[in-house]
Amino acid sequence: MALDSNEYPDKSITKFESMLKTDDVYFFDAEDFEEIIHHYLNNGKISLGKKAIQIGLEQHPNSLELKLLQVEVLTFEDKYEAAERLLDEIQVIDAHNEEIYIQRANIQSKKDNHQEAVNLLLEALHISENSFDIHSLLGMEYLFMDDYEKAKRSFMQCVEFDDRDYSSLYNVVYCFEFLEDYDGAIFYLNDYLERNPYCEVAWHQLGKMYYAMDLFPEALTAFDFAIISDDSFIGAYFEKGKVLEKLGRYNEAIENYETTITIEDPTSHAFLRIGKCHEKLGNYDLAKYYYYNTVHEDPLLDKGWLAITNFHYKQKDHEKALYYINKAINIDGENPLYWKKAAKIYLAMDNLDEADFAFKQTVDLGNYELDTWRNWAEVLKRIGDYDSTVQVLIQGLEFYPDNATLTYKLAGIYLKNKETKEAKEKLTEAMKLDIEKLQLFDEEFPEFSEVKWLQALVSQIKKTST
Repeated sequence: MALDSNEYPDKSITKFESMLKTDDVYFFDAEDFEEIIHHYLNNGKISLGKKAIQIGLEQHPNSLELKLLQVEVLTFEDKYEAAERLLDEIQVIDAHNEEIYIQRANIQSKKDNHQEAVNLLLEALHISENSFDIHSLLGMEYLFMDDYEKAKRSFMQCVEFDDRDYSSLYNVVYCFEFLEDYDGAIFYLNDYLERNPYCEVAWHQLGKMYYAMDLFPEALTAFDFAIISDDSFIGAYFEKGKVLEKLGRYNEAIENYETTITIEDPTSHAFLRIGKCHEKLGNYDLAKYYYYNTVHEDPLLDKGWLAITNFHYKQKDHEKALYYINKAINIDGENPLYWKKAAKIYLAMDNLDEADFAFKQTVDLGNYELDTWRNWAEVLKRIGDYDSTVQVLIQGLEFYPDNATLTYKLAGIYLKNKETKEAKEKLTEAMKLDIEKLQLFDEEFPEFSEVKWLQALVSQIKKTST
């Protein structure tokens, strides 16, 4: 008698592996083979899974379930034509097997034909008695297509089938978030909690929605209920700590972060939040201690290095700030945030050549924030390299074409570079963008305040703008 793999799955696998090591041939039911194959595929042992399919089909050549598992492996290996041919054979025998449509949909999905995958899954849905998995697959296809409304409805169906399907519940909330429908998410979660009042996952998600809407007292209540539902739920303690920080209750926030450390091994994120709380409380030695622990726990966490660098930067200890940001750069020289912070420190130390280099690295690595362009241009202006300053400001204005501050600065640099025509054009453009910020131009370039044509231009623009 074949082993019942549902009761003794380990025995079936042991027996199968024993057979592979000897010349003996053991008989297994088709169901046993299915269990063995699923075990190997789920554990990433594809070659053993393929061997089990081969032997299984030798013993049960008419088993459609084993053939469908063979299709699954062929699809995994991107052998789409062979998979489709086998599906054609299976469909001749059993035209109303929803798994055929699911596997065809999987092939189309892997080929990035997501609409065709959806069409096939909808066909599977029409003939399926248990559509739970199909709705989940539909939801994922809609996500691939960026159709978050339909994805949300599919995952909602999954939650209706099984209110403990937390993966689908997370996906529902994710869709609400992407659609920026926080009110809808809050309504949905509250309705879910009416039916499942002790679901810590739903309370946790509800708290995050309230937090996103700056409804901090409501968020705090939700996280409290999550903790009541499961007093070892680390995520709820951590999120509650963040809310308490927002409310300025730093000592209570620290208590919650410390609770996460007592439940599980310490994390760099918990150390970082505790450090920030202590810094806000003025406990600078403790803040420094926790920041050091942050980078010790996870040397690749950029927020940790930036926190310890910012700590010394705020204390005006630029040498130490530079030391730590350089350590961070040595660990991850491709991080633009590190280079940007280094550039600001060099600028504060009046080390302009190094600041120029660091800002160049920042931009080369993909940081195009407004203050990056503004500060880099300021460095080059102080160096006296006006041609390069012009180029940097022109680049910055490609990203921020309506920014008056950059435009005024470019007009001033053109004047310093004796490019009068270009200066007039940019100054006119800047005043049309924001006449009030003309004061910034006067403060930065006071040497041009008595230039006659400039005074006349300002007067003319002011008249036309009134």
